Amino acid sequence: MRSSILLQTPALPSVAESTSGDFFPIGLQIVFAFLFVGVMLTVSHLLGPKRRTSDKLQTFESGIEQQGDARQPMAIKYFLVAILFVLFDVEVIFFYPYAVNFRSLGWDGFMAVVLFVALFLAGFVYIIRKKALQWED
Repeated sequence: MRSSILLQTPALPSVAESTSGDFFPIGLQIVFAFLFVGVMLTVSHLLGPKRRTSDKLQTFESGIEQQGDARQPMAIKYFLVAILFVLFDVEVIFFYPYAVNFRSLGWDGFMAVVLFVALFLAGFVYIIRKKALQWED
């Protein structure tokens, strides 16, 4: 008698299906958030001071006098390194799900990660050969 009680599995609770009514509070909160921001911006615009002087309309550069034009060309290397950093940083994020589930993924998951790393390294070798990370020309 006792062994039959231990072998019985408890019934799992059924998953209730969600309806659009379940999301109503979230939608209502989003609507109120946008309304609150809109009302605050409108009220501050209407009630705020409107004295515009030449000193107030000047750009402020942390207390330093302005020099030159802000539209001067900048070296593309800064943008290239920033884009490459973001690209490789985001690719490393994809290792986390594998690290969490590597036992359940088995050899198929391992081979998928090996292919991912191979493509990752191929891109890195391409960047090195194109000398994208060298600052001097």
